[in-house]
Amino acid sequence: MNLLEDLRWRGIIYQQTDEEGLKETLENQHISLYCGVDPTADSMHIGHLLPFLTLRRFQQHGHRPIVVVGGATGLIGDPSGKKEERKLLTLETVQENVQGLQKQFERIFDFKGENGAVMTNNYDWAGSMNLVTFLRDFGKYVGVNYMLAKDTIASRLETGISFTEFTYTIIQAMDFLHLYQNYDCKLQIGGSDQWGNITTGLELIRKVEAEGAKAFGLTIPLVTKADGTKFGKTEGGSVWLDPEKTSPYEFYQFWFNTADADVIKYLKFFTFLGKEEIEQLEQSVQEEPHIRKAQKVLAEEMTNLIHGEEALKQAIKITDALFNGDIQALTAQEIKQGFKDVPSFTQSRGEEIGLVDLLVNSKISPSKRQAREDVANGAVSLNGTRITDVQYVLSADDRIEDEFTVIRRGKKKYFLIQYA
Repeated sequence: MNLLEDLRWRGIIYQQTDEEGLKETLENQHISLYCGVDPTADSMHIGHLLPFLTLRRFQQHGHRPIVVVGGATGLIGDPSGKKEERKLLTLETVQENVQGLQKQFERIFDFKGENGAVMTNNYDWAGSMNLVTFLRDFGKYVGVNYMLAKDTIASRLETGISFTEFTYTIIQAMDFLHLYQNYDCKLQIGGSDQWGNITTGLELIRKVEAEGAKAFGLTIPLVTKADGTKFGKTEGGSVWLDPEKTSPYEFYQFWFNTADADVIKYLKFFTFLGKEEIEQLEQSVQEEPHIRKAQKVLAEEMTNLIHGEEALKQAIKITDALFNGDIQALTAQEIKQGFKDVPSFTQSRGEEIGLVDLLVNSKISPSKRQAREDVANGAVSLNGTRITDVQYVLSADDRIEDEFTVIRRGKKKYFLIQYA
């Protein structure tokens, strides 16, 4: 199966500007191609992943990926999918965000070798351009009627769109032209919402370059969940690639909790497993869904890709410890990951306190009577060890690395005691 056939089998291709032309080009030469992201935050989230993982698939077939971080476009604001103007970022903030994104791209791409990835910043060629140059050399090639026909702009006409965001598509088209001229870049990849920007770039190349200039556009579908809810969101918000924003354990759990109806699609979209292995996992979902083999493979592949092998091992260790109740096997750092979102209470290290009083003070139990009943009935565990003595007094032995005590009440309600 060649590259385009593999992309079709995975369901990754949504639109193409010239299917036959791109097929012929890829059969006869290795090309440079690009995808961009605006640095509106200092980390990407998993909603950004699919276009760049698609770019990586091209790299695996010998093509050279170019990553464009939009230092210039990030200062302006992409109107795609927005009902109102974005809040403008400062140049300093954008530059800080660029540095954060660079580290994440180094996890996804190979930057060495003949087809090593190239990372560029469109502020380098657009940031110092004066207004007259912009209007004369680029604005004159893009008709107002042409731009008004773009969905990203037409959808904003009723609610209003500033001239700043109106020009976004021209600046992104400048990116494609610049890369075509300086990197021999023949293809732009983007999400389905980027179709208008991509085709504007192709139009600019067609008008500026000599007759016969060949460049192509390809978009990928919007990632959706079978139940209709938004992909990449949890109760706590977005699933970030930055481990400080979303821990490797949380990242692992997001993928592991994928529904049966979605897991095979996500394996095709996001992992680099082959057709035969994915089809075997699909059979497992149909015949033995309770094992969750496909979800486990998806979680392992994605966590290893974004966070590395050591972080994956740690995520699995936390998962197993929580499943088996072996809390004492975890380090304090692993406790922070695994219990990041559970209710917490701060207790003084130097203060001796009985378990019943701690349960009441931390609001784990509503009253001393209820707390005594919970303990006597075996409903309370400290670090995975059940305590039934209502006179039990906590000691240093109950603190993991002198920082935490994990209390469980009932089967699933966890609480974290932190020491100060």
